[in-house]
Amino acid sequence: MTTTRPPAPGADGDVHTVLGALRSPRVLRRELLAGLVVALALVPEAISFAVIVGVDPRVGLFTSVTMAMSIAVLGGRRAMISSATGAVAFVVAPVMHDHGLDYLLATVLLGGLVQVVLGLAGVARLMRFVPRGVMVGFVNSLAALLLLAQVPHVVGVPWVVYPMVVVGVAVVALWPRLTRAVPGPLVAIVLLTTVTVLAGLDVPDVGDEGALPSAPPMPVLPQVPLTWETLRIVGPYAVGLALVGLLETLVTADLVDRVTDTGSDKRREACGQGGANLVTGFFGGMGGCAVIGQSVMNTRVNGARTRLSTFSAGLFMLVLVLLLGDVVAAIPMAALVAVMLMVAWQSIDRESLTPTGVRTRPVRDTVAMLATLAAVVETHNLLVGLGVGVVVVGLASLLASVRSRRGR
Repeated sequence: MTTTRPPAPGADGDVHTVLGALRSPRVLRRELLAGLVVALALVPEAISFAVIVGVDPRVGLFTSVTMAMSIAVLGGRRAMISSATGAVAFVVAPVMHDHGLDYLLATVLLGGLVQVVLGLAGVARLMRFVPRGVMVGFVNSLAALLLLAQVPHVVGVPWVVYPMVVVGVAVVALWPRLTRAVPGPLVAIVLLTTVTVLAGLDVPDVGDEGALPSAPPMPVLPQVPLTWETLRIVGPYAVGLALVGLLETLVTADLVDRVTDTGSDKRREACGQGGANLVTGFFGGMGGCAVIGQSVMNTRVNGARTRLSTFSAGLFMLVLVLLLGDVVAAIPMAALVAVMLMVAWQSIDRESLTPTGVRTRPVRDTVAMLATLAAVVETHNLLVGLGVGVVVVGLASLLASVRSRRGR
């Protein structure tokens, strides 16, 4: 017998759900605590992604704040978390490196507009046709880029950084065996920061990466000329942001649907992601999308089920970075490297790389996965990898069709 998930909630249902949470002390406590835990887990990753893009840590932090608070209102999947992500960071990093912050903001704004258009056009229905091999390659490629992005932080550094990274990885990996009440990455960061401060260790820290915020984000418009040349520069990256962001978002939404056994409005989620990126770009952010790890943490581990948890995650994060900026600046980069190494490890579809996984999956899927991975590692561009993977699948299907006809 098959089971059917409850239909995706509409706007009225969302309002009633949030009001119900506010009236119930137990539900309100659950949703707020879930938001607090997610906020704590988002801080190190937001800073790490800001470093990847080449912007001040405050840009990454405020990106996660605005993405979470906006998508809580605009999105179609309750209790799913959106923030700064590695997928979007790697897409927009070249714009920042080559043209500067104003062009980055223009890219985010245009990317958000493209997402709204694609959402209204029903692109969410088309994402289901992306081949599985390409999807696995996309996930593995993101993990590979995260690993490569850590190399500059472990080259030419004091020797003490290396044991710190090892300890951080061990804490993140082993802490969940003791308790899941507090995120392992947070424990690793607190431990390594405390040791660094008390021992007076001279190691690279977050403060070395740039100034942290002392005031809430303010509206800003990118100072770029409104010309075809500007569109030529930001257009490809904006489309890449839109497609990669929607792909990761819709994959995450499907996962949260399964975790919570509820439905979601994918069309609204696609449009909501565009709206959230428009808000984020308007407040000087670097763009983002749904994040798998924190979404699973929020729903499966913390038990959150309403938009209140998502909104409170962004609000708590804003309070943390504004009131505890000096503490955040003292975090050693070794702690963030350890966190990102574990994020990369947990992102890998390890079954696809094992001999058993390779034997049991269609050859076409394995070839598409490897082609996607190789293209992304070579170009550092997730969109190029997706294109290569789709082409490989198309060619494999064409060859299979030709062989089938010859065999008749």
